[in-house]
Amino acid sequence: METEAQRTVSADTDRWIAARINAVWELLTARPVSLYAASVLRIGYGMLYLLFLLREFPHRAEIWGPGSAWTPALARQLFEQTGWFSILTLSDSRTYFELCYVLALVTAALFMLGWRTRVLSVLFAVVVTSFHARAIFMTDGGDNLILLMALYLVLTACGRRWSLDARRDRLKTIRAGNASDRPRSPFVRQLRDARITLVTVMHNCGMFVIAAQICFLYGSAGLYKVQGPSWSSGTALHYVLNLELFRPWPVLSHFVDEHTLVVAIAGYMTVLLQVAFPFVLFGRLKYPVLAMLLCMHIGIAVLMGLPLFSGAMITADATFLPDRFYTSLPHLCRRAMRRTDSRRPVLGRVAGAETVPAQGKPGVIDSKFREILPAGRKDTKLATGHLSPEARPKSG
Repeated sequence: METEAQRTVSADTDRWIAARINAVWELLTARPVSLYAASVLRIGYGMLYLLFLLREFPHRAEIWGPGSAWTPALARQLFEQTGWFSILTLSDSRTYFELCYVLALVTAALFMLGWRTRVLSVLFAVVVTSFHARAIFMTDGGDNLILLMALYLVLTACGRRWSLDARRDRLKTIRAGNASDRPRSPFVRQLRDARITLVTVMHNCGMFVIAAQICFLYGSAGLYKVQGPSWSSGTALHYVLNLELFRPWPVLSHFVDEHTLVVAIAGYMTVLLQVAFPFVLFGRLKYPVLAMLLCMHIGIAVLMGLPLFSGAMITADATFLPDRFYTSLPHLCRRAMRRTDSRRPVLGRVAGAETVPAQGKPGVIDSKFREILPAGRKDTKLATGHLSPEARPKSG
C-alpha cells in the first residue's frame, strides 16, 4: 500500500513534469524567438545564392543547361532512384532554361529584400532544390548547407525584420493610427488567434531545427576529424595548404605553410572549436568561440578558395546571436560615428586660432608671422600694433 511520503513524492514529480511541459509550451507559443537572426539568415542566404547564380552566369549552360554533360535525361534517371525533383528537367528547351534562370535570379533578389516573404520563401526553396538536384555532382558543402537552410526558412517568419514586408506593415500601422482592427466576431477572433499561434510555433520550431542542424554539423565534423591521424598529429592543414585544387593563392599558401607551429596550433584549435561548439551555446563563452569560428571561415575562404561555403557557415553562425545584439548595432554605429567626428579636426581651424582676433580687411598678411588674418572686427590690437607700418591699413 502506498504511503503518504510516496504519494507526496509522486505529486511533486507530477507537478514538476507539468511545470516543465507548460514552460516548453510557453516557449513555443508565447512569442517568436530570434526574429532578427531569422532575417539575417534570409538576407545572407538570399544574397549568397544570388551572387552564386551571377558568378556562374557565363557557365550556366554547361552546368545546368540542356546541352550540359549531365543531360536532363540522365538527371531524370537519377531522380527515379533518389526521389529528387527539378523544374529544370521539365523541358529540354533552351528558352525554358533561360526563363528558369531569370526566375531564379529574381526570386533570390526578392527573397533577400523580404518582399512577400511567405510566398518567396517557398519559391526560393524550390529554386535552390531544383538547381541543386539538376547538377548534384557539381555541388560542395556550401551548396548543401544553403539547400538545408532554404528548406528550414520556409517554416520561419524571416520577413518580420529588416524587410520590405516589415516596412509595409509599419507604414500601414502608421496610416491606421490608433484604430483597432480587432474583429468583432468571436469566431473570427479565434481563427486569427489560432493562426498567430500556429505561425509562432512553426517559426520557433524552425529556428530550433536550424540551431540543432548547425550544432550537429560542427559536432560531427569535429568528431570525424578526431579519428584521423593527420588531425591528431597536427599535420592536416599542411596537406590542405598543398592541395592544388584548393590553392587560389599559391604564394600565400606557401607563406602560411612555412609557419609550421602556427599551422599545427590552428589545426588543433579547429578540432577543439568544432567539438566544443554545441556545449558553449548557453553561456558567454559562445561569443569568443563565434569570433574564432569567423576567423576560421575567413581563412578557409581566402586560403582554400571556398567563399560560398565560408559565407554559408558565417551566416549560419549568426543564428546564435541574440536579438539584443542586432538591435544594439545601430546605436553602436552611431556612437562610433560620433567618436570619429569628434576626433576629426574642424576645417579651417588651427591651433591657437581663438587667440587671433578678426580683421577689418580680409587677406592681410603679417610680414613677421606669415599668417593670413580673417576678416572681422576693425578695432583689434593686432591690426594696429602687431603689423609693420607698411602692412597697416591706411586711413582716409
